[in-house]
Amino acid sequence: MFGEPAVTRNSILLVDDEEAFVRSLCPTLEAEGYEVAVALGGHEALQRVRSGSVDVMILDMLMPDVDGLEVLRRTREVSPLTEVVVLTGHGSVSAGLEAMRLGAFDYLLKPCEPDELLDRIRRALEKKAIEEERGSSCRESAQKRDLGQRS
Repeated sequence: MFGEPAVTRNSILLVDDEEAFVRSLCPTLEAEGYEVAVALGGHEALQRVRSGSVDVMILDMLMPDVDGLEVLRRTREVSPLTEVVVLTGHGSVSAGLEAMRLGAFDYLLKPCEPDELLDRIRRALEKKAIEEERGSSCRESAQKRDLGQRS
């Protein structure tokens, strides 16, 4: 309706070199109301992160061009509020620990139940909202402090 605020959909970026897997997951995410984009490799994922807003990235670890840990590292540098859920079929304890150390929100192994992934996405979005609110509050406090110093 005219005059109502636009509803913004949360954006999900699926990053995996297995096109059939990515295409099979898209309808599930879209049915939940997410805006879904696909990157079939690390370079493409990094281009998408640099060019637009990504709320949650679902990231594979083993890809031929840029591995998942490097994509995670660069994403955290460029877009620190993007939450990253690692979803991989090639997991190890050391890779999982390294992903979490680099700032991944969670680490899941394929095959993963859709409900489990959707739960992780919801929780990642909740965390992102809290971080954004915290950042907004900090900016407002700094602005008030600056105004007080000018008086």
